[in-house]
Amino acid sequence: MKTHPFTKLLFALMVFGTIGCNKNVERYTAPVSETEAATSHPKGQASVEDNVSEANILQVAIGSEAHSTLVAAVQAAEIEHVLVNAGPLTVFAPTNDAFAALPEGTVDDLLKPENKAKLANVLTGHAAPGSYDLEALKKEARKGRKIYTATGQYLEVTVEGEDVFVAGAKVLATIQTTNGVINVVDKIIL
Repeated sequence: MKTHPFTKLLFALMVFGTIGCNKNVERYTAPVSETEAATSHPKGQASVEDNVSEANILQVAIGSEAHSTLVAAVQAAEIEHVLVNAGPLTVFAPTNDAFAALPEGTVDDLLKPENKAKLANVLTGHAAPGSYDLEALKKEARKGRKIYTATGQYLEVTVEGEDVFVAGAKVLATIQTTNGVINVVDKIIL
């Protein structure tokens, strides 16, 4: 069987490319200290600084004074990466006042390192796959549908006059981001 010259060239490139890649892997796999590993990219995509592109959910939340408690909670739960993924994702973002309305000591207790899993569960209960702005929420309410959250729970959507409520929390504003929607809410969804 006769081999085409292009096939020989392609095979040679593949062999040399593989050898070259293996050398590069060996060259760049030097031991890394635990400190370097922990500080290099601890938050995945959330650690990427980007002041040029339009803002994602996490960046909008970080820039909002009314959501500083939410941002602190997301950081304490170490779930920043969830809010920067491609989405679409809808986040029902409680304001600082919503956190302040919880019984005294609740937020401080949730922010403790030993309660990280519990805090992450509470926060992910405020996130839903998909893109639900006010009109989409109203449509879901008209159809009697509930919003499925990242924790596997379903949130009831109701409309009273011009107001939209999700699990009893009033939607105060809707903000479109590059990876989904933020619905600012006045209560913690538990």
